[in-house]
Order: sequence, then C-alpha cells, then structure tokens
Amino acid sequence: MNIEVIGRKVNLKDSFKERVDKKLAKFSRLFHEDASATVTVTVEKDRQTVEVMIRADGMLFRAERTAKAMEEALDLVVDVLFNQIVRNKDRLERKMKVSFPEFNEEEILPAEEIDIVRRKSFSVKPMSVEEAILQMNMLGHQFFLYRDAVNNEINLVYVRRDGKYGVIVPE
Repeated sequence: MNIEVIGRKVNLKDSFKERVDKKLAKFSRLFHEDASATVTVTVEKDRQTVEVMIRADGMLFRAERTAKAMEEALDLVVDVLFNQIVRNKDRLERKMKVSFPEFNEEEILPAEEIDIVRRKSFSVKPMSVEEAILQMNMLGHQFFLYRDAVNNEINLVYVRRDGKYGVIVPE
C-alpha cells in the first residue's frame, strides 16, 4: 500500500511517519498492493486531527479523529477505520469481489443491519450553490441534493463538522 503523510500547519517528524507506516501495515493484508492511503494531520491550537483515507478497488474508506496529541489521534482513527471495515466485511466482499482474511473473534464487531425506514422523493430543481445552502438551512438538514444551474449536473451540498460547507460534484 502506498502511504502519503501530509502535515497541515505542522512539520511532521520522521518518527511519526514511521508510526503511521507501522499502524497502517495492518491494512496491507486487507487490500491489494495498488491501494493508496493518505494521512492528513492538522494542528489547531490545543487539538490535533488525524484523517486517514484509503482508496482501494474503487472504494473510499475514511475516518477522522481529534485528540491532544497526534499519536493518540492516529491510534484512535486507525481503530475506527479498522472497525468500520471489519463490521462491513460481508458487504465489502460482495461489492469488491475479494475475500478478506479471517479475523480474531475479539476483532469482529456485529455487522450493522441496513434498515431503510423511509424513502423520500422530491423534484431536483436547478439552482446555484448558494440557493442550495439556503434551502438546506431552511429545512434544517445536514445535506441537500440539487441540480446545478450552470452545468445541469446533480450535486450535493453539506455542512462540515467545522460549520463550513462542502459540495460533492460527480466526476
């Protein structure tokens, strides 16, 4: 697995990069060699955030955790990401058509049942990003699906944890 470590507002020491390589080594048995991981460390005041994103077989796996020390945040985020993958092992095997190795009993968390309790349909009207954000805020939602007025593509606007907004645009 190719691993890229990025530091935002911080210069990362080689010892931390080695720790990242060691921690992410447990994922190498789950993915092919062409998988890539990006680890982004952001330092803000007294908190440090570590985000890990793994791209493998057309799938994205992502987790983010914040702690007082980046090493602690790295430990937390690796555990969360590993648990996400193990918990969804059966679905991933069907989707990716690969088999994951067997895990120890203590590593396996119960698989979450997908229970769709409601389906909703609505017309997707052409609008600007600003209009979509306004509509999302008026509805009190965390995300909003809309058709972009400029390129006529379906986009999604959402509220990030930091209170800012993000837009997802299809490729």
